[in-house]
Amino acid sequence: MISFAPIDIVLIILYFAIILWIGFRSRSETAGTEPGGSEKAAGGSEKSASGSETAADFLLAGRTLTLPMFVASLVSTWYGGILGTGEFSYTYGVASWVMFGAPYYLFALLFAFFLAGRVRASGLVTIPDKLAQHYGQPAGLLGALLVFLLVTPAPYLLMLGVLAQLIFGLPLPLALLLTALVSLIYLAKGGFRSNVAVNLAEFMLMFAGFILIVGFAFFRFGGLSFLKANLPAVNLTWHGGNTPQYILVWYFIGLWTLVDPGFHQRCAAARDSATARRGILVSILFWMLFDFLTTTTGLYARAVLPVLESPIFSYPLLAERLLPAAAKGLFFIGLLATVMSTLSSYVFIGGMTIGNDVAGRILRMRGKEERGAAERWTRIGLLLASIYGIVLALTLPSVVRIWYAVGSACIPGLLLPLMASYWPGIVLRPRFALAAMLGGWLLSMSWLMWGMAHGGSYWWGLEPMYPGLLLSLLIGMAGIRRVRL
Repeated sequence: MISFAPIDIVLIILYFAIILWIGFRSRSETAGTEPGGSEKAAGGSEKSASGSETAADFLLAGRTLTLPMFVASLVSTWYGGILGTGEFSYTYGVASWVMFGAPYYLFALLFAFFLAGRVRASGLVTIPDKLAQHYGQPAGLLGALLVFLLVTPAPYLLMLGVLAQLIFGLPLPLALLLTALVSLIYLAKGGFRSNVAVNLAEFMLMFAGFILIVGFAFFRFGGLSFLKANLPAVNLTWHGGNTPQYILVWYFIGLWTLVDPGFHQRCAAARDSATARRGILVSILFWMLFDFLTTTTGLYARAVLPVLESPIFSYPLLAERLLPAAAKGLFFIGLLATVMSTLSSYVFIGGMTIGNDVAGRILRMRGKEERGAAERWTRIGLLLASIYGIVLALTLPSVVRIWYAVGSACIPGLLLPLMASYWPGIVLRPRFALAAMLGGWLLSMSWLMWGMAHGGSYWWGLEPMYPGLLLSLLIGMAGIRRVRL
C-alpha cells in the first residue's frame, strides 16, 4: 500500500547509518557533562550500588546529564507507541489527548515534585536497588523480575518490524532481528552514553517528521474549517464517544509513569536533583506539543481517509496520500526515530536489570563481585532482553495487547512498595513489602491469564490491575509500622 521513491529509501538507509555512527562515536564522549556538575549521593559517594565508578559511568553516563540531554532523552523515550497513537487519534480524535496525554502529564507532575529529587539524591542506580535497600535482597530480586517484564521491548520491536515490512518488504521475523541488532550493537559498546546521544538525534527527527506532515496537510487541505467539515462530530469532542468509566481506566494506566524505569534511570543519571525536577517539567511541555502534532495528524488522516480497515496504519497511509518523494522519506524517518528511541532505552534498561539487579546482586550477596562485572553482565542482558522481545512480539503480535498484559500484571507489584520506600514518613515492614509485591503481581497476572483464556471476560467484570492493586494495598496497610505525614 506504500510506495517509496529511490530518494526515500536512500534517506532511510542514511538514517540508520547516522544512528549507528552517533552510537559508536559517543562511547568515548561525555553525554552532556560539565565539570563539577555531579551531586554527591548520601554519604558522599558517587559510586553505583555495585561500588564501581565504571559501572555508574556505563549504566548512568557518570550521573552527568545536563538539562537539554535529560529532556531530549526522556521525551523521546516516552513516545515509542507511535502507530498505536495514530490508531487512537484516528478512531477517537481529540479524546486521544484526554486519554493518552492528560493522565501522563498528571503523573509526570507528581513524579517531578515528589520523586525526582529523591531518586537523584538516593545515589542508587535502579528501582530494584531502592527496593533492596529498604526491604532486603529478596525484594530487590523480585523487583528486578518485575522491571524486566515491564520494560519488554516487544511492542517497539513489533512496530519497527511492521515499518520495516512497509519500507523494505522484509518478512516480520527478519525485520524484528535486524531492528534489534541496530540498537544492540551500539548499546553494547557505549552503554547509556550512546543511548542518550542517539536519543538527542531522534528527539529532533521525531518532531521534524510530524511538523512536516502537519504543515503539508494544513497548506493542502486547510485548517480547522476543513476538519470540522470532514470529521465525524464526535471526533472533535473531549470524550470521543467513550464512557467515563473507559476514560478513567486510562488514568489508572497512567500510574505506569510512577514506576517507569526510564523515569527513574534518567533522574538517577541527572547531574543533580534540580536538573531531574526541571527536566521532567520541561519534558511535559514538549509532550504536550508532540501530542498536539500527533493528534492533529490523526484528525487529518480521518478527514482525508475516512474508511480504513486498519487505523493503525493511518499515519503511513496519510503520508502516502499527501507527501511527495523525499518528504515521505523524512516523515518515515520521524516514525522510525520515535519508535527506536524507546526501543533502545528499554533494551538498555532490560540489560541493566540483568547486569546490575540480577547477576550483580547475586554476586554481591555471595561476596564475589569483581570489577567490570556489571558492564559484562549488562551486555549479556542486552542480548537476553532483545531475544525476549522478539519471542514475545512473535507470540503476541499486538502492540496494545502487550502493553495491556505487562502493565496490568507488573504495576500492582511495584507501585505501593516503591512509593513507600521514597516516603520517609512511612515505614513498611520488609516481609509485608515482599508479600505486597508478590501478591499484587501474582493476583493480577492470574486474573489476566484467566481473562485471556476466556475471551477477555474477567471475574466480576474487573480489569486485572484493580484486584492486584487492592491486594497490594491491603497487605501494605497491614505491614505499616509507622506513618508520619
